[in-house]
Formats: sequence, structure tokens, C-alpha cells
Amino acid sequence: MTASAVSRSSSSSHSSSRQPADRRSPGRRWTLRRTLVVGTSLLVALAFVVMSLATIVSLRSFTLDRLDQQVTEGLSFASGRGSFENRGGSQPPPGQDQDQGQNADRPAPRIGSLQAVVASDGTVRTSDYTRSDGTQVQLTADQVALLQADVPTDRTPVTIDLGGDLGSFRVAAAEVDGTTVFAGNSDADVSATTTALTVILLAVSAATLLIAVIGLSLFVRRSLRPLDRVAAVAQRVSTLSLAAGSVEIPDRVGDADTDPTTEVGRVGASLNGLLGHVQTSLAARQHSEDQLRRFIADASHELRTPLSSIRGYAQLSLGEDAPMTPTQARSFDRIESEATRMASLVDDLLLLARLDAGQPLRRDEVELTLLAVDAVSDAQAADATHAWRLDVTDDLISVTGDENRLRQVVANLLRNAQVHTPPGTTVTLSLARDGAEAVLRVVDDGPGIDPGVAGRLFDRFARADDSRNRDAGSTGLGLSIAQAITEAHGGSIAVESEPGRTVFAVRLPT
Repeated sequence: MTASAVSRSSSSSHSSSRQPADRRSPGRRWTLRRTLVVGTSLLVALAFVVMSLATIVSLRSFTLDRLDQQVTEGLSFASGRGSFENRGGSQPPPGQDQDQGQNADRPAPRIGSLQAVVASDGTVRTSDYTRSDGTQVQLTADQVALLQADVPTDRTPVTIDLGGDLGSFRVAAAEVDGTTVFAGNSDADVSATTTALTVILLAVSAATLLIAVIGLSLFVRRSLRPLDRVAAVAQRVSTLSLAAGSVEIPDRVGDADTDPTTEVGRVGASLNGLLGHVQTSLAARQHSEDQLRRFIADASHELRTPLSSIRGYAQLSLGEDAPMTPTQARSFDRIESEATRMASLVDDLLLLARLDAGQPLRRDEVELTLLAVDAVSDAQAADATHAWRLDVTDDLISVTGDENRLRQVVANLLRNAQVHTPPGTTVTLSLARDGAEAVLRVVDDGPGIDPGVAGRLFDRFARADDSRNRDAGSTGLGLSIAQAITEAHGGSIAVESEPGRTVFAVRLPT
């Protein structure tokens, strides 16, 4: 059997071409479900934040306005009292004692309020602060000085921190007949109200957001179930082997998920249409391959008889003692040679057609050790220009298969090494056991495999040169036949090549 006409003229590493491509996956992407839930939750949380801030700011502004109104009213009352004191001094009207006069001038002071009256000469006439229990305390000199320094006398309330136990106040001031009158109220209630509202809003918003996230998760999960079913169909179809043979794609998207009025339904209907087109195309491809396979098998079978006749007549003519010219003798010799070569090509094509059609092989016990010894002996006898070596283990290794076809595999690989390496190359056939597999390796120290043909090394009629030169006597089917026979036995064949070392490895189950 002829070997593959594949040039091994330059270095290459076919094993590197067999390695999976480097797939640098980007950072982990979010699923659509997670994106919808997180995105919607963030929008809801943002809405809660805006609503809470607006509520807190509005409430604080409202309470401050009410507080400023109370401060202004207190200032008006204190200004009138200060004017009365300026006009009448500190003495009450006749018939009233001092306390009665003071109580008649004004109602009981508001809790948390302060009033102060400072004369034009800086004398502090009154400076009272009413505690929560109703008692009144006097402001310190520093606190009064702080009022004089920071509170304008234009009746506009301002916030001032008096320190100590008093804290922050809203205070307004006015000048009445040369006397400066101060009135204010503590903003503790405003702060307490704002703080309480903030806590309530935070608690309610957090609880509402949690409920919203849980509800969104359930709603989105339920809404995306049709898309999950469509994806499951696509996933199952993606695991089918569509490369060769008769292919059936039974999976389809259910009618419930093919409603053209919905987005998922359009995707499901499109996927069903795509699967239908793919199945039709695969069926047409398989039909074409079957037709081509039958044609090759029939043509090869029919050509064997006339080729045998041509060879027989050529040999008969050459065997006669009748005189013939040198041209005639040369022509008959070439007819016999080319007929032999064509018969070999026809046999190869017929074998490939039968293997492609799944024709069963013989299932006998084959001693690979004896097969390797015979193959190296035959190669040594056929070509003495190469150094043939045998490397086998002491124990016998056997497999179940067709002995003649396995001999053909080894012979093709040795023939391939002989044809495509220069004289003097050392070719080693080794046999070893690797777990549950027997491994046959053909190793040579030739120049290696041309990178241009490494990817199509096992293709049929693969050749390294673009010309159709047949001087090497090769049909380009040797390696493809070796691969087809190996795979028919449930094994595999691979090649590794670099300058000075090329290895063909055949693995067969023991």
C-alpha cells in the first residue's frame, strides 16, 4: 500500500496545532436576571433616597419656619415689655406689687425660650432661660456677649450655639428706644423631630427595599423562564455531533415559547426555524456524501476488472518471445506499471468508501508485537538506504481487530517515513502499553513536517506541492487510510513534529 504524499521538508509542530486555542475569558459577566434585579433595586433605592431627603428637608424647613414665627412673636412681646420698662421703669402700676406687675405684663414663658434686655450702656436688665421643668436661669455674661456679637438687630432669626447646657437656639433681636431686646427658642425640638423622621424613613425604606428586591427576584425569575427554556434547547443542540454522518435534531422550542407577539417568542420561533434549516442542510449534505461514496465504491469496483485485464495483456505481451521495438517494450512496461499503480489507487478508494460506509472489520486477536517485528523486517528488505530500528517491550501486546488492516496502518506509516525523509534517516518503530491502550510510534530524525501542510496532513490526496507530480509513486491517501482504519478500531492517530524529530503515534484499546 502506498504512503501519503506529504512532504516533510521543514520544521513544524503539529502537536501545537492540536492544543486548544488560548481563550482569555473576560471578567465574569452578570446574568440578565441579576442585572435586572440589581438595576431595578438600585433605581428603587435611589428613589427612596431622593424621597427621604426631600421629606427631611421639607419637614426641617417647615419646623424652622414655625420656630422662627414663634421667635418673632416672642421678640415682639419682649420689645413691647422693654418699651414699657423704659417708660415706666421697673415699678408696677399703683395697687400691684412687683410680682403681680410682672405677671400682668406677660404670660408664663414658653419652655425652652430665652429673653434678654440690654440697655444702651451695656447693662443687662434681664436674661432669662426657661428650662423644661419651668424654672428660669440667668444667662452668663459670656452668653449675653455672644448674643450681642452674633445676633443682628433687624428682627431676623439666626441660629447661634450658646454652649453649655443650652445648645443651639434660633434668636432674633431688635432695638427699642436704645435698648436691645433678644428673644429666642431652642431648636432641640426641630433636631429631635428631624432625627426621628430620618430614623423612621431609613427603617421603612430598608424594609421596603428588601421586600422589593425579593419580589423583583421572584418576578424576574418567573418572567425569564421562557428564555431559560429556549436557552436549554440551544444548549442541548450545541452538544450534538454535527460533523459527519446522519444527524437528527429532535429538540425544538415548545409552542408556548414561540409566540411572535413577545420578544422571547420571536427568539424561540427563530431558533426553531434555524434548527429546521440546519437539519435540512445536514440531510442534504449526508445525501450528497452517500451518493459520492456509492459512486466511488461502484466505480472502484467496476475498474478493478478492466485494470486486471490491462495488466494481464501487458504481461502477456512482454512474456512472448516475439520481436518488438524498444519503444514497444518500453510502452508495455509502462502500461503494466501504471495499471498496477492505478489498481492500487482503486483499492485505496474502495477501502475508504467501505470504511466511510461503516463496513464492519474483522474482530480477531492481533499480536501487535509480532506485527511490529514483521513490519520493520519488510521495511528493511524494501529499503536499505534508511536505518530501521525496532523498540518493543518483552511482553506481548495484543488488541482486538483486523490484522490485515492494522498491518496496513503500520506499513503506511513506515512507507511515509521512507518516502519523505532523505537516505540515512533513522526510523524507529516502538510499541508500548499506556494504561488500557497500546501505543505504536513511528519516530524519525528527518527534517520535519512542512507547516503549510501540517493542518491537512490526514486529508485525502493531501500533497505538499501544488504540482501534480507523481514521481514519488504516492497517491496522497496513505495517512488518511491509516487514520480511517485506526478510528474504525476505536483508536486515534496523532503527529508531533519539529526539526530532527517527527512522531506518529497510533493508540489502540487493548
